[in-house]
Amino acid sequence: MIASDAYNYVNVLSSAADASWARNNVISNNIANVDTPGYKRKDIQFESYLAMELIRGGSLSHRVANVNLNQVRPVMYTDHAALSYRMDGNNVDINTENTYLAENQIRYYTLMNTMSQEFSRLKTAMTTPNGG
Repeated sequence: MIASDAYNYVNVLSSAADASWARNNVISNNIANVDTPGYKRKDIQFESYLAMELIRGGSLSHRVANVNLNQVRPVMYTDHAALSYRMDGNNVDINTENTYLAENQIRYYTLMNTMSQEFSRLKTAMTTPNGG
């Protein structure tokens, strides 16, 4: 995390990218355990925590500046609610997991691209005479 108000968006995006990376690992583990009897799929909860931090009043910039990233951490949980149609108790559906993996990869690369654009904007602001 970068300790400057100029990097508030980057810090939030970085936390979201970290959560997406963690989700990628969890989904990959689910796929690897598709044939493990009794295995229950796992996932990461993050977006709802971030949304709770961002619902406060004020402008988006103000809300982003006041996000407590120490409170917004990805949390892994086991999905016991998903029904298992298999006799061995495993609730991993390979097609669903592959869809989640593709969706998550798109999210991750979008976050990385957005961070790169944010750094480009900051670089432009710092190198342009008189700030633009």
